Amino acid sequence: VEEQRARWERKRSRTAKELLETEHKYLEQLDLVVTFFVTILKAKGTLKPAMLEIIFGPLELIYSASLVLSRHLERGNLGPGLENFCQSLELYGHYAENLELANKTLKEQLRKNKSFQRFKTLQETRPQFQGKKLEDLLPLPLQRLQQYKHFLRDLLENTSPDSTEHQKLAKAVKSVSEVSRWVQDVIRKRENSFQLLRVQKLLKGQKTQILTPGRWYVREGWLLVVPSKGEELKRRMFFLFSDIFIATKPCHPLHPLNSNKLECRAVYPLHQCVVDKVFGHTQSQGGVLSLSFPHKTLLLMSSDQEDINDWYRSLTAAVR
Repeated sequence: VEEQRARWERKRSRTAKELLETEHKYLEQLDLVVTFFVTILKAKGTLKPAMLEIIFGPLELIYSASLVLSRHLERGNLGPGLENFCQSLELYGHYAENLELANKTLKEQLRKNKSFQRFKTLQETRPQFQGKKLEDLLPLPLQRLQQYKHFLRDLLENTSPDSTEHQKLAKAVKSVSEVSRWVQDVIRKRENSFQLLRVQKLLKGQKTQILTPGRWYVREGWLLVVPSKGEELKRRMFFLFSDIFIATKPCHPLHPLNSNKLECRAVYPLHQCVVDKVFGHTQSQGGVLSLSFPHKTLLLMSSDQEDINDWYRSLTAAVR
């Protein structure tokens, strides 16, 4: 038991030291944004207060919370430090929700506001920035949140379950994990919106509505359609979403407007679809999938074994 405790203590000390060292580096980088951008911009009035608020969000508050945490860690007050820090964790969730708008507003202001553009370039040439741009520093809090999760889990694993600090660490791990899930959810939704919009722009015309609330993009790719009669195989681009499966084909390369777009050939709802492997159970080259809908059966083929297996998994999961 004593040996186990000594091992725990060594690992715990190492992790606590690393947490403090990385916290100092994180604070240094946040300080660049707070000192050379937020504080000076507030004083100079180069950006309107509303624009400043959108671009930097709760960054100053995040910086203050980390400053307090680092002081606790320096004194070895791990438990109280984390307990206090967890009260500020929501800021990370709000920061994640605001980040897309922040980046968009930053780009707009750089385009419209020449004095802000000059100011940004001047600040980034300071030696403290070491070639980093403001755009590189803004996502830092979200990267740090993931690091907190790993550090706190390590600390919890190497803290004796009957110590008073174990309970505080367990609470901190729970809080960080919840906010981390919130942030991941924000990122997933943002990525999904981007994919839906991208596919909508790829399709010719507006007849097929891709941008529907609650719809999730799953995957896309080329597959061969096996015709019912002895015709040639047709190569089609398919898009799989959480509720529909879309077959498209490229528009004519010489079309004056739509040469780089896709024409929607069919939209299949997934709620009444049955997916089967016709060929492709063995390690042969490729395989064929059968998609049965109430009024149609679709046979899809790929010469790539891995590809057809991936499609089978994605389709069955989407249907389920």
